[in-house]
Amino acid sequence: MVRGLEGALGWSDAAPLGRQFGRGRLEDPSLCDRLMTPSRLLDIVTRRRLEPPQLRLFQDGRELHPNAFLRPQVNRRGQTLRMVDTPAVENLLDAGVTLVLDAVEIFDSALEVATRALRWWSHEVVQVNAYLTTRSTGGFPLHWDDHDVVVVQLAGNKTWDVRSHSRLVPMYRDAAPNSVPSEDVVWRGTLTPGDVLHIPRGHWHQATHAAHDEPLSLHLTFGFVKRTGIDWLAWIADQARELEIFRRDLVRSGSDEELDAERARLEAAAVELLRSRPPAAFLIDRERSRPPARHAPALPATHEPDVVVCVTEFAPHVERAGGDLVIYAGGRKITVRERAEQALTLLLSGRPIDLEQAGVECGINVRPLAQILIQEGICTGLTDESSSAYTGLVTGGTSWKLP
Repeated sequence: MVRGLEGALGWSDAAPLGRQFGRGRLEDPSLCDRLMTPSRLLDIVTRRRLEPPQLRLFQDGRELHPNAFLRPQVNRRGQTLRMVDTPAVENLLDAGVTLVLDAVEIFDSALEVATRALRWWSHEVVQVNAYLTTRSTGGFPLHWDDHDVVVVQLAGNKTWDVRSHSRLVPMYRDAAPNSVPSEDVVWRGTLTPGDVLHIPRGHWHQATHAAHDEPLSLHLTFGFVKRTGIDWLAWIADQARELEIFRRDLVRSGSDEELDAERARLEAAAVELLRSRPPAAFLIDRERSRPPARHAPALPATHEPDVVVCVTEFAPHVERAGGDLVIYAGGRKITVRERAEQALTLLLSGRPIDLEQAGVECGINVRPLAQILIQEGICTGLTDESSSAYTGLVTGGTSWKLP
């Protein structure tokens, strides 16, 4: 899937992400249905307890009150839960509405695999939101996002108005507002299934399904939240807690000499802290320490799994130390012998790995190593439900249950 997005945008890696607007088309349109379909999205929405802001409905740019599409259900114990009101949603879809579901990767195994692949590729946190629009209806007002996005049109058509930024690299929490849209039009046009857009942070944009004859439109927006110098400074502040000088109370009263001496000590310690912990160290620490994303817990079993897959948020870091290999992943640090390198490369590849085949290929029994990685939460056994999610999305990641 990553190769498909790179091909559509004319990229060779993730370096252009966030730098300039991009537009293209997937070479393999079948990828659209693999990612999500309108019926699959509605199935997710109706079978789960969802609340705003994760689930929202809009009509001509106006957000609907939750009572318009959610209704309370009382179970036999008297507990009240709000669920989607199916008849009400059907009427809204027929009249024309935009249904938005944030963080769809939490609920769908294929999008879980897709977002993990994009995290490994971009080295950034990624979330995917789904936008289903029916009939001829307007979209959100012209707005900007505080993160870079890649839009993939999956079904139907949608018209876009993309403009340049009016404030360079704006942030959600910023020193100045960014409320005046730019008049500099970057692109206006219509997306059809398989089309891809890359919209950098701060670019104003608007999508609408108005004046289209198709009954519906569905697109996914993959949001890439990059780290900034402010994030680095916040990390530095946390690192300062290790040093006694920064944990001491500041002098509120004292002679000018005492205040000057304190300032000099703090300035010198702060400069050394900045020098010893550069931005590159922050980015590496962020990837190594981030816990794995949610995945189905393992059930008690009579035998170990036959197929495993790495499920860390970012690709594991592996370093050599003498005759050992040190693995940093998911907040863990694990040391294994160097002779396990070939097996480790397979197990940490992000693809489903058949342990029997891996043992033949590596010439060793890889199951003990796989079990250690599973116990540490770096890998997990593949289930019947999750195995098919890799088919057609990950290179070499065809379902081990299918011919």
